[in-house]
Amino acid sequence: MSICNNFEGALMKAIRSLEQHVDSLMSYDFTGLNDAELREQLNVVDDRRIWVIAEALRRHFSYDEIHAITKIDKWFIDKLAIIVEMEETLKTQPLTVELLKEAKRIEFPDNVIAKLTGKTEAEIHDMRYENGIVAAYKMVDTCAAEFEAATPYYYSVFGSENEAEKTNPQKKVLVLGSGPIRIGQGIEFDYCSVHSTWAFAKEGWETVIVNNNPETVSTDFDIADKLYFEPLTTEDVEAIVKIEKPDGAVVQFGGQTAIKLTESLMKMGVKILGTKAEDVDAAEDRELFDEILEKTQIPRAAGGTVFTAEEAKEVANRLGYPVLVRPSYVLGGQGMKIAFNDEEIEEFIGIINRIAQDHPILVDKYLQGKEIEVDAVCDGTDILIPGIMEHIERTGIHSGDSISVYPAPTISEPVKEMIVEYTKRLAQALHVIGLINIQFIVMDEQVYVIEVNPRSSRTVPYISKVTGIPIVDLATKVIIGETIRGMGYEPGLAPTADYIAIKMPVFSFEKLRGAEISLGPEMKSTGECLGIAKTFNEALYKAFLGAGIKLPKYKQMIMTVKDADKPEAVGVAKRFEALGYKIYATRSTAKYLQEHGVNALRINKISQESPNVMDLILGHKIDLVIDTPTQGNGDKNRDGFLIRRNAIETGVYCITAMDTANALAQSLETATNELTPIDIATVKNL
Repeated sequence: MSICNNFEGALMKAIRSLEQHVDSLMSYDFTGLNDAELREQLNVVDDRRIWVIAEALRRHFSYDEIHAITKIDKWFIDKLAIIVEMEETLKTQPLTVELLKEAKRIEFPDNVIAKLTGKTEAEIHDMRYENGIVAAYKMVDTCAAEFEAATPYYYSVFGSENEAEKTNPQKKVLVLGSGPIRIGQGIEFDYCSVHSTWAFAKEGWETVIVNNNPETVSTDFDIADKLYFEPLTTEDVEAIVKIEKPDGAVVQFGGQTAIKLTESLMKMGVKILGTKAEDVDAAEDRELFDEILEKTQIPRAAGGTVFTAEEAKEVANRLGYPVLVRPSYVLGGQGMKIAFNDEEIEEFIGIINRIAQDHPILVDKYLQGKEIEVDAVCDGTDILIPGIMEHIERTGIHSGDSISVYPAPTISEPVKEMIVEYTKRLAQALHVIGLINIQFIVMDEQVYVIEVNPRSSRTVPYISKVTGIPIVDLATKVIIGETIRGMGYEPGLAPTADYIAIKMPVFSFEKLRGAEISLGPEMKSTGECLGIAKTFNEALYKAFLGAGIKLPKYKQMIMTVKDADKPEAVGVAKRFEALGYKIYATRSTAKYLQEHGVNALRINKISQESPNVMDLILGHKIDLVIDTPTQGNGDKNRDGFLIRRNAIETGVYCITAMDTANALAQSLETATNELTPIDIATVKNL
């Protein structure tokens, strides 16, 4: 959300707040369409429609025609036209002070003005400041003009009086929020921002939050001493810094959005509190990080850093397929893929380059083992790990889409000790002051590092709640100089709580028409729930129930699995058969199951005559589909994709990983109506 004193300005701010690499009505290019194609595109109702309208206005389509097709009110069309006219004026007229003032009044960012006028962004920035064209801040009237509002809740405008009250407390901190909620960066980071703000306030700091999400707690007007409801871009944050002059900024609680502003804040002269920017870079920079691993003697999957598809193929062939291909500096595994051949490398590098070209691409040998996750607080010397989490699904599925269990149920004591030791070595080598998140692979009792993030993670609220250790509060106190021992905690791994807590991902595939539902290294879940109990089985059953999976209903299921999963599928099928399930399977899966003692009923594929898989799914008598896709084929006409999509769209639970299938079987085997309620506020480490 954005706020301004004119519609055009509010829209321009909202566009750049999206964090989708868009900053104006020129960000999506429809110039390749002819007029007839553009008219056709105007009929498409999607998130890019205003960009299509802007292109239509550039070609002088009439308001009446655009309104007739879109049914959008002409008032809004006129406002879009004002923005389009300003683009044209900036392109064709000399940039006078008056023109710059008007462009800034309707919130054209400096980089867009620079692009249109053929100048540099620095020239536009300097021209603005030389002529006093700077943002002023207005207070949101939270009292609807009934009486005077005293809420320090601000939004920026150009060409107006400043209402942001100047304060000079002893200590002032700028807390950068996590921006828009989306898959991969959700409410978890807002939890971290809010708890950090409260902890700073308790220590006597004046707190200033910058964020732009209307749904989150951090943008409630009573969380911080001041709230700026603004886009999280360098230009917008700089204007706030010039007014507030904070003693420091904290970026490690706002996810990747805040981390990306670190360098810009340092150029503005703002001190970064906690872990230094160069240490955050060292965790992302392959060569620097490899040096740290070498020094700390911690193994990782072999890999390399590349910029082109050719380099990526060379590394992949040297390592041997499959490989994990991913951009650096992203959240939610965005753009991350497992590649099985050269063609897929070509395809994936193309996708990654659309997401992020500023940083190198990482290519790693793909290891399939147990994935373990740790969040820790480090004071520069000691570390505190509230708990170790283990994923039920093996590596290859994003941590945000995996079922996560605390405390880790299947790893040995020596492996736990190794994880604690590696966490300590990494935190010290990266000079972490505050939070660190590390993902490990455990294979054959050996621990490998997958990735290290010297910041908060999406598991921080979960591990805080299930251990009773206020990890964000402790990290904040560490940032301002306290020590783990000084706060009364024993360094190392905290004692285990006497509960099992299971975090279950929740998906919205039925709402995302046409989306591939099979799980992989790129995050797809839109939420999560928690099952907590004294026993693993009850916690697991509660977690499945919390995610909306209430089985059995009809005790009929479909199995169609790739060849590599067939041996494991036999065990899964036998478990469901023992639960009374009738199992239908496609030809090769049915044959394999029958040969191994499972009474599977063969059913035709979609492309074969009826009755086939589709008839079964559309008959609304199926509880469950287990479909493990062959990797690396994104063809939406294949049977597997169509089975998964139709299952989801008819309300059938669909599983694409054998580990999840085993977990569900275990949950149903031990299901009970006698569930014990747990008051999470009373959960503490022993």
